[in-house]
Order: sequence, then structure tokens, then C-alpha cells
Amino acid sequence: MAEGRPSDVGLEATQAIRRARGVVILTGAGVSADSGVPTFRDPVEGLWKHYRPEDLATPGAFQRDPCLVWSWYDMRRQAVLDCHPNPGHYAIARFLLHRNDAVLVTQNVDGLHARALEEVSTQEKARGSSGAQDRMLHLHGDILTLRCSRCSYRERNRDRVDTSSEATLPSCRTCGALLRPAVVWFGEMLDQGVLNAAFEAAARAQVCLVAGTSAVVHPAASIPQATAQGGGSIVEVNPEETPLSRLAQWQIREGAGVALPRILSGVDEYS
Repeated sequence: MAEGRPSDVGLEATQAIRRARGVVILTGAGVSADSGVPTFRDPVEGLWKHYRPEDLATPGAFQRDPCLVWSWYDMRRQAVLDCHPNPGHYAIARFLLHRNDAVLVTQNVDGLHARALEEVSTQEKARGSSGAQDRMLHLHGDILTLRCSRCSYRERNRDRVDTSSEATLPSCRTCGALLRPAVVWFGEMLDQGVLNAAFEAAARAQVCLVAGTSAVVHPAASIPQATAQGGGSIVEVNPEETPLSRLAQWQIREGAGVALPRILSGVDEYS
């Protein structure tokens, strides 16, 4: 386990990532902290202070009062859209673009990883950006994507939602049912395909870089262990110690927005 000055430990981590065959990056809310993204349980004012997230983020709540649920999610969506990717997001985006053995697994639903990838792809006029998108696994969904409440239809959408009546809510172009945010609600299972892909990638990876996650929410917290069990190494980027720290070969006690650009910018000879 490497400890010491962040710059020294970061250099060792960079070298390990450069040599690795297969890298999985697991991100949590801490990666978006520098972007000012409000967390799920941040206090809110007005109408919403009378509701708990558990009262709104459920299939039952959506069935009972879709306008109320959509009003809350429209507020959250607009708050996310007012934020912008930070240097940590951009560093990951560039890494995914140029390293075809890298996979991002994120617990975040804010869509900032995808926005960073879009911007970097445009700036660098990169080809194959769709391949990088395919290697972005959203464990808990994406608040800027809508999915049908009945069929498999999905669409990327950043528009405001008119919540004045059920008739004005977004509806499916295929079957006509109401669209809902494509996020995992309380009482719902994670997408098994996405979860399997995350664990398979982690088991193959020689390095798992874990950034901005408390490592207490399972099954995501078990993903780095799949890398360790396969003989790989773990790099942890977090200002605070977590339950994962004892398994990490390198611990970098800094925020993701500071540490990730330094760690990943040193990996400029991509395979």
C-alpha cells in the first residue's frame, strides 16, 4: 500500500495505469462535487422540503401522481444542466477516447461524464467516440435519458418538462405510455446486463481506479474487489478513508477534480 505525498503516489499510480492491460474507472458523487451537482439528499426549499426522496423516487409514486414526480425530477434535471463537467470528468473522457481497453462504471446519474465525452470528442475531432460511449456503464441510470414506463423505448432528452397535466408529460413514440427518467428507483433492481458488464470488465482489468465514492453502496462497492481477486491493483482517489482503502495499493487523498487530471494526463501513450 503506497502512501506519502499525493504527487509521488500519483506518479506511481500513473505508471501502473500506463502498464496495465485493462483499466476500469469507478466513479461516485465525489467526482461531480467540483461541478456543484446537488446530491440526492441535499436539502431543498419550497414544496420539496415536505417530501423525502423515498416518497418520490419509486414506481408507486409515479403511478399515483406522475405530475408530482416529474415536477421533482424536472427541478433536479435543470439543476444538473446548470452544472458543467469539471477537470476530473474531462480527464476520464480523454482517457476513454484514446484507450480502448478502458471502461467507466459510474454510480452518478447526472450525465456529466457523457457531456464531457461529447465536448472532448468535438474539440479533438476524435473518431470512434461512439465506442467510448459504449464503454460508459451507468449503474443507476442517467437523469437526462428518458425511458418508457411500459416498453423498451429510450431517448436522450434535456428539454424542460411541462408538468401542468398528465397529458403534457412526455410520452413514448412507440406505444404512447408515459416516459419516466431512466434512473433506478427505490424498489427496482439494477440493470443486470449493465451490472454483469461492470463486473466482467473489473475481473479482466489489471487496474481499477476508484474515484469519489464512499465504497459503502453495494453492489458497486464490490466491483474493485473483482479486480483485486483477479490479481489486479486498486487506485483510490478520495480525500477521506473508506472501507476500500485497506485493499488499495495506492491511496491519493485529494479530490477527483485535482487528482484525476494529474494521474491520467501522464498516461498519454495509449494502446
